[in-house]
Amino acid sequence: MSTTIDYKKLMYEAMQGVVRRALEIFAEEGRAPHSHSFYITFRTRHPGVELAPALVEAYPDVMTIVLQHQFWDLQVDEEGFSVGLSFSSTPHVVKIPFAAVVSFADPPAEFGLRFVPPEELEDEPALGPVPVSDRPARAPAPAPKAGPEEAEPPREAQVVSIDAFRKR
Repeated sequence: MSTTIDYKKLMYEAMQGVVRRALEIFAEEGRAPHSHSFYITFRTRHPGVELAPALVEAYPDVMTIVLQHQFWDLQVDEEGFSVGLSFSSTPHVVKIPFAAVVSFADPPAEFGLRFVPPEELEDEPALGPVPVSDRPARAPAPAPKAGPEEAEPPREAQVVSIDAFRKR
């Protein structure tokens, strides 16, 4: 019996674990620690999402919430999280399974993740972190020069989003 390791699924689950742990830290603190703020984009019609019908109507596909100063009762479990938020001065409790999350970003920390379910990644490269920064990407290092001349020192690696290679 031969077992195949599904690395795409393992990466997807590991990335969800990063989001879960970050939210647990917020929940333990009862507020956003230091200068962190979370931007979480999720599919509003994903099974298990609990959202007021008016919000689903206003955001029929995806919605982004921000957890920084004005949230309450953040609860995190293995499957997802729930949090109290105000929308147009009306309080709501939103419940979001981790499987519904499309992206997660903490801009002050220059960190972000983009989620594509493993079954949608058949011919895609492995998942990985997505840069979240206002700074432009650095140019790739030039190829070393041939001959006795010394090559230029290498520059920082350039991170490329997998979206650049996605089949449309």
